Amino acid sequence: MSLLTRDEAQTRSQLLDVQRYAVDLDLTTGDTTFASRTRVHFTARAAGDTFIDLNPARLHTVTLDGTPLDPATLDGNRLPLPGLAPGPHELTVEADMAYSRTGEGMHRFTDPADGETYLYTQLFLDDARRVFAAFDQPDLKAHFDLTVTAPPQWTVLANSTTTHHGDGRWSAATTPLISPYLVAVAAGPWHTVRTDHRGLPFGLHCRRSLAPHLDADATELLSTTTALFDRYHEKFDEPYPFDSYDQAFVPEFNPGAMENPGLVTFRDSYVFRSAVTDAERCSRAVTVAHEMAHMWFGDLVTLTWWDDIWLNESFAEYMAYQTVAEATRWTHVWTDFAAGRKDWGYDADQRPTTHPVAPDPDAVPDTASALLNFDGISYAKGAAALRQLTAWLGEKDFLAGINRHFTRHRFANATLADFLDNLASATDRDVHTWAAAWLRTSGVDTLTAHTTDTGTPAAPTWQLTVDRDGTRPHRITVTTWDHTPDGPPARRDHLDLDLPQDRPLTLPGHRPDLVVLNDQDLTYAKLRLDPTSWTTALATLATLPDPLTRAVLWNTARDLVRDGQLAPAAYLDAARTHLPHETDLAVTTGVLGFASRHVAGVYTHPDDRPAALATLTALCRDLLRRTEGLSTEDWTRGQGGAHRTDAHPGLRLVAVRHFIDSATQPATLTAWLDDGLVPGGPTLDPALRWRILGRLAVLGAVDEAAIDAELTADPSATGQEGAARCRAALPDLDAKRRAWEAMFEDDTLSNYLFTATAQGFWQPEHTALVRPYVPRYYQEAPGLARRRGAAIATAAGAAAFPAYAVDDEALALGRAALAQDDLVPALRRRLADQIDDLARALRVRDRQAGAATG
Repeated sequence: MSLLTRDEAQTRSQLLDVQRYAVDLDLTTGDTTFASRTRVHFTARAAGDTFIDLNPARLHTVTLDGTPLDPATLDGNRLPLPGLAPGPHELTVEADMAYSRTGEGMHRFTDPADGETYLYTQLFLDDARRVFAAFDQPDLKAHFDLTVTAPPQWTVLANSTTTHHGDGRWSAATTPLISPYLVAVAAGPWHTVRTDHRGLPFGLHCRRSLAPHLDADATELLSTTTALFDRYHEKFDEPYPFDSYDQAFVPEFNPGAMENPGLVTFRDSYVFRSAVTDAERCSRAVTVAHEMAHMWFGDLVTLTWWDDIWLNESFAEYMAYQTVAEATRWTHVWTDFAAGRKDWGYDADQRPTTHPVAPDPDAVPDTASALLNFDGISYAKGAAALRQLTAWLGEKDFLAGINRHFTRHRFANATLADFLDNLASATDRDVHTWAAAWLRTSGVDTLTAHTTDTGTPAAPTWQLTVDRDGTRPHRITVTTWDHTPDGPPARRDHLDLDLPQDRPLTLPGHRPDLVVLNDQDLTYAKLRLDPTSWTTALATLATLPDPLTRAVLWNTARDLVRDGQLAPAAYLDAARTHLPHETDLAVTTGVLGFASRHVAGVYTHPDDRPAALATLTALCRDLLRRTEGLSTEDWTRGQGGAHRTDAHPGLRLVAVRHFIDSATQPATLTAWLDDGLVPGGPTLDPALRWRILGRLAVLGAVDEAAIDAELTADPSATGQEGAARCRAALPDLDAKRRAWEAMFEDDTLSNYLFTATAQGFWQPEHTALVRPYVPRYYQEAPGLARRRGAAIATAAGAAAFPAYAVDDEALALGRAALAQDDLVPALRRRLADQIDDLARALRVRDRQAGAATG
């Protein structure tokens, strides 16, 4: 299949002006394909040859200006349009298009809970061609008229308001100018909750089997949505540019959400069918805010080519966190960013595949390379860079520049240069120099604090020097702290510091016991504390009053472990000491997640893993003891965010989850499962039951019959995924063989069932059992990726990667696989990242082994 190159897109954009599409879809023609008829009105600015993008199952007819063209001229996914004369043209294409099971194009899903079928489109980045004929590039915007024929009991949603004309025939109002990848359709017997706000219709939609769960959360979702909508209108001069705002929670969705104008699609795990923490509710609010920000960043003003994806994603990410903090009850959300999101950027930026936030255009020569940049750099690092820009520039000037950008490029396209010019026009600061340092470079700066006592005993002073290993300017907050006789450390100073320094900073008094760099997390850098401060931090971390300060220090500890400068066991000891006293959900979740997945999972030698798991289970027991005595009211209030400090249902739920994941003996888990209850709460909901069953499967304490019985009790889509995960997790040669064949040979698993099976297959406890599959992975994953496309290639390089095979042999196999010339780009990028992580894990283990013998 041909990839669209940047040069081809520029040539086509110079030749064509596309005015309008009329797309007619018939979704009643069968279970495998649907009928697609496209009429495109466009103008050629000069005589020339071009092509339209199309990936049909069957191409029936093509007519250009009333003259039939030969369908046999279709070349892969390109339909040639040779010899265009200057002036207006009308192209009509009739084809059958294939439904997808991988979340790309038009995805088709039948709900196992009730047999109902749902369809939705996901056309990003270049999959419009899977649904209709399109000049599929972001800078060829057009108006879209959409008509759909669907089964009569279905509802059809689209980018604009839809009208049902009877007999399953629907039409959508004409859209403003949008890019083809932003066209959206969702069809099925949706359950819907509607309201009106500011004169616009707002809707929430989900599968009927999820209706009770959506109804339970509808008030929160709608109030959050409208509060964010209002806050964006206070920030932005341009009003919301579309005629409605629907949010559809759809099954088997690959990303978290997609910013289709007027019809945002979300993965339907955001409709919570089991208990969640308030941090997870906050995360959902951030996703809602992120996609809404895209209505301006990305939809109203769209990038010209994919090298400027940061103009979409970094801005939506930053605006989401900032606006949630301003407009909702989750005022602490930057702590959630520090504790659970920013590490995505840090990790990506230290791998060989890193790239600048705004890469050079030549580094994104085609759509395949563009897709690789939707990563922790474009999201988390980009958002952190914009937070630093706002701290340096001031929010008033920052918003003034943004609003000029919207006004000048509304319903059009823009580049990095356009944005910087608009920002520079609103300030006297040198924005272009800042952008060259922050947006055009890769890697993480490291800031190291050095403190010394100066002055005299009668008039003591101390000096702070911050070394910068890197090239970027930073504006940071520094706080200093002193021990107190009987309580937590007391804050002494709160300083704003610009780096690089031109001289050491001299301050009155004795040297503090703790100096925290980048308190409030305003910049993006790794931190190294002075020795006295680090000793103090390890002793007092849980007692520092601000959770964002604690998150910054935990991130420093995380970096030290990854860089081999802090023993994994020392990190676990710190967690064991401080987490039983931690009150912030995001901090607790982030620390436990790193401790279990990375520290106990890959950085700890297998011989030491039982001790690491014992530390984690003891820690979780401490949290469970601290959160005993919860009432029904506590659980209800906890789901809404209110809680007593020591009776926190969210903390208890986190502790239960991680106790399950770390258990090495089945007795306690079996008792919980049999009783349907954790003593002291919570009652086991489907998510917890499948989690327990999955761990018991790993431990060899359940069999296929128990899994089948649980699936009978919960035949939902998530139940199907849970059963697939559990079956693959059984420590049985036949179970592993069947799971492997389903993933790598059958080619019928949906994207979600593939991921669930992969998650169950590889377990640290099964290293010897699955060792023969490690070389098979490198042999068979490339062919799978070529057969099944980018979505499965990505999953094969993520969940299906043998991450727990941490040895020199696995590293050699991985490096040999990367040397192959025929890896599809999505798999190559994932493998490169995973193999670099594997090499890092080996370095961490080797350093600890050296320290133990040294």
